[in-house]
Amino acid sequence: MSLNMPQIENDFQYALERQEFALHYQPKVNLTSGAIAGVEALIRWNHPQRGLLASGKFIPIAEACGAILPIGRWVLREACEQARAWQSAGLPRLRVGINVSTAELRAKDFVEGVRNILAETGMDPRFLELELTEAFLLENPQATGPVLRALKDTGAQLALDDFGTGYSSLGCLKRFPIDTLKIDQSFVRDLATDPDDAGIVSAVIAIGRSLEKRVVAEGVETREQLAFLREKNCPDGQGFFFSPAVPAAGMVELLGG
Repeated sequence: MSLNMPQIENDFQYALERQEFALHYQPKVNLTSGAIAGVEALIRWNHPQRGLLASGKFIPIAEACGAILPIGRWVLREACEQARAWQSAGLPRLRVGINVSTAELRAKDFVEGVRNILAETGMDPRFLELELTEAFLLENPQATGPVLRALKDTGAQLALDDFGTGYSSLGCLKRFPIDTLKIDQSFVRDLATDPDDAGIVSAVIAIGRSLEKRVVAEGVETREQLAFLREKNCPDGQGFFFSPAVPAAGMVELLGG
């Protein structure tokens, strides 16, 4: 269903105060033990007329019109509060990943906002993982370094999302304090049948190992993909083979709570 941008822009003004947004969580699974090692928080919009909307339906519009800043703050706070609630319930302590847009990272008060939300929610920053895009690393390298170092100073982890789809050089991994590489699902999808994709995935896993960075393969959907990733000693995987993104209550069930 196509969405009308001006109308959606107006709807953003009311969605936060009406509590129409919700977070769903997709597990990241340790491929050796099968245990849930972390989750990615993905925003959903319970739109009063259009029903439940996935992020791809509205986040690009939010980024274009500037609404991504208050929405992003809501996502960060909600994810931290939920992580604390799981911990208080005695569930395993998991890394919680959230996607951060370039607009948020360029906002002057973003790092301060992260610090404040961590303090206000009592979230241990070691269990917060901010997922960045290659576009942010390349847009203004001189300004990027200080922002990433300031974020690292909060204690949070930094992940490079959709790794391999952009044009960043391997030098970025040396220059910037990235903790995790996420292999884009476009490479994982055909790795069992496409030698080029298989080679790229193998190379990223090897790079991660040599640079002592975590590696997560996105979009794992088949046993063949899982077998390949295990053979190459990929640490973690994420995808429908394990679980789709589920509401917080669904994650409690997956965690055995």
